[in-house]
Amino acid sequence: MGDVVSSHLDVGRREMITAWTRDVMTQFGDLYEKQYAVALFNVVRFEIEGGGGAQSQLLHRKDPLAGRTIFSGNLFQYLEENRKWRNRFVSIPNSYAIELYESKAAHDRRLQPKVSINCVGYKALTSMEEYMELINSSLPGIKAKASNTPFIKCATQFPLILWHPYARHYYFCVVTEKEQKKWHAVLQDCVRHSNNGLSEEDTVQTPAFTDSVRRYRQAKGHYGTWEMMCGAPPQILANLVMETLQPELRDAIGPRLKGKMQDRQRKWMLISDAVYRQVLSQTSGQYEALADACEAQKPSLDVRLRGNMDMLITSKEHIIGKIKALVMPKAEQLLRTSVQPYIGSILEALMEPTSRGFSEVRDVFFKEVVDISKNSLNGGGKEKLGELERLSMLAFHPVKMQSGYEQMEQLNLEGLQQRFDVSSPSVFISRAQILMREQMDNAVYTFEQLLHQSLQAQGEQDLCKNIQKCQDRVLKKYDYDSSTVRKKFFREALLQIIIPYMLQQLAPSCTPELPRFQELVFEDLSRFLLVENIYEEVVLQSVSKDIMMAVKEAAVQRRHNLYRDSIVLTNSDPNLHLLEDTPPVDWGSKFGSDDPGGAGERGLRGRRKQVVSMIQLEGLPIPYESCLEVPGVDLIPEEDGDVSEENLGPSGDLKSPDSVNQIRDLINPVVEVVLPPAEEDVTGGTETTNGTITTEDGLQEEVTHVTTIVGDNARKSKSIMEELIGSRKKKELQDEAAIQKAIEEMEMAVQEEDSEQMAEASDSESQLPVADCSSRNDSGFQSPTNDGEGEPDAITNGPTGDDQTTDLVEVELL
Repeated sequence: MGDVVSSHLDVGRREMITAWTRDVMTQFGDLYEKQYAVALFNVVRFEIEGGGGAQSQLLHRKDPLAGRTIFSGNLFQYLEENRKWRNRFVSIPNSYAIELYESKAAHDRRLQPKVSINCVGYKALTSMEEYMELINSSLPGIKAKASNTPFIKCATQFPLILWHPYARHYYFCVVTEKEQKKWHAVLQDCVRHSNNGLSEEDTVQTPAFTDSVRRYRQAKGHYGTWEMMCGAPPQILANLVMETLQPELRDAIGPRLKGKMQDRQRKWMLISDAVYRQVLSQTSGQYEALADACEAQKPSLDVRLRGNMDMLITSKEHIIGKIKALVMPKAEQLLRTSVQPYIGSILEALMEPTSRGFSEVRDVFFKEVVDISKNSLNGGGKEKLGELERLSMLAFHPVKMQSGYEQMEQLNLEGLQQRFDVSSPSVFISRAQILMREQMDNAVYTFEQLLHQSLQAQGEQDLCKNIQKCQDRVLKKYDYDSSTVRKKFFREALLQIIIPYMLQQLAPSCTPELPRFQELVFEDLSRFLLVENIYEEVVLQSVSKDIMMAVKEAAVQRRHNLYRDSIVLTNSDPNLHLLEDTPPVDWGSKFGSDDPGGAGERGLRGRRKQVVSMIQLEGLPIPYESCLEVPGVDLIPEEDGDVSEENLGPSGDLKSPDSVNQIRDLINPVVEVVLPPAEEDVTGGTETTNGTITTEDGLQEEVTHVTTIVGDNARKSKSIMEELIGSRKKKELQDEAAIQKAIEEMEMAVQEEDSEQMAEASDSESQLPVADCSSRNDSGFQSPTNDGEGEPDAITNGPTGDDQTTDLVEVELL
């Protein structure tokens, strides 16, 4: 495929891409230099005049993910180079990049990952149909049929796809639907975090950059919200270039692509990715030079601002009055006829899912604290506080937060999107979900500090009662802060929807008149007072009153648990904010954990704690498991267990299973047991039973089939058989249908791979490795309150293809 890229992106076309990018960056640079001075003026004025919003009641943790990783596990990845699926170990650090390793051993040796995926601009998909719909819409110059088959044959029916409009796509799959849902939550969290936008801490560069991008797009006729306003500035600028460059390349290259529909799709994606990487490399260097040049001018600009602040404010107020006389009559007419009738419906559409989401987050926090309180009451006392280590990272647990996120995903702006040029509600969905996560983390951190303060003052007395008191105080503060955050979110969302629409409608009549107002600005002050910015402020003022009244009326109705603006929560903890600078409490080491031997503490040396931890069943290594997890961040052993040499590759790493029989051996291990002498005779054969047997290491293993081999001691096993048969009469069958379906998918995938390899004489590589996800661990994120694992499930389809019932452990008697 490298020849495809080089043949369509020759030297001439690459020079055209470079020139196109340079032209966009030149236009953006002129806008940025102007907006930088205006943003600095606004910051200095705010600093002098003062002001601010309502103070948060909850504490804010500065770096909640310090020293932690998010998740790790195994997935099957599709390799486009050889069109095969391979098992990959996935690690997600606190940067939320997705790092892919050849194996867990490579990760533990701290080798460089084979692939590191920055999730900015991506979408996490779970169906080939949804993916093909996006692919077909981007195929250059060709309308694909609805029944068009994908160019990738997924190994299972549970795919996970990372799609990007310009960059490379990534394809993964798992074996069960339950795994797919949980991995999808993890991938969505990576995308959500990466798309969070620019840092608000930089009060000059961030507004200057966003205003420059918005004005550049408005000059091209794009006034509405933009989904690709995500990531770091170089990535946003690369998206800005690709927004106009990609259609040009599509028209030029599309007709020249040859082959079947699937081949043309694959070729176009490779070309688009190569172009995007070239553009991103160029925008990174040019933006860095632009930002450094503006920062170098900041001290001199600051001196000029402070010396002329009074004159700047007076001149601005004078210009505002002049522009109001021109704009306000037209703006008010537009407001009455085309905006005011829709403000209520827009606000209601935003409030319903947002309020449900914040309420669900509150319930999740409440349930987790109640579980901890019950555990301390039922036994363990202060030692059970080690479980708070799990609560500490609750906001960053993608599955536990998923119920709140899903409420926001129900946001529906149909009917309003076309009228107000809203490309997609995803901008508002993502922002609300980030706010939910921030409020959850603030609530958890405040609860930790209050409880720790209470324990220091009162000790272990009335521990459950103290937990309840701290919970009630935090929930009260959460309700107040949640109301404040939601009202601000509603106002900002309404402005993002309405202001671009009004600017677009007023542009034909008002924009041509603006240059004459620039003559009213003194030349020395012209860099800080731009008429275009003042004009937008006037338009914003014309609609702000209506938006504020609509949000205030919604708060008075109290339908969505919003506090009125006149209500100010009395600060019952005047010294609480002093705790914000204190180090986080290490509950596991301070109050003990469930690891009495201290193995967890020893294992932590040199490692980072995971928000979602991994574990393997002791005595039963599962090297191909794709999604394992245990509650909390308790330490786990690094060893994968004893692995036979035949399962090791040349480098000592685990090989993937190469046949259905090997897969069955992983699912149903055979344990050889030498029985003590007995008096009665036995005959050889296999007998079905339900029972348990205690192994040498003291573990209780389940037994479903006993195969007796007649030998010197063959007559000695009847008493053991009777013990196994009578040990358990009942067994719960859970998720039998799901497990059966997963096994059938694995066998079908292997059989299909076999047939393909027989047809391809030139390809003699090994067959598809299929992960074993049907072990006794349910391969999911478990609640911290789960006391144990579920019973193992039966698996159907024997080696002959007939439906046979086979349990997860067999004992072969010698």
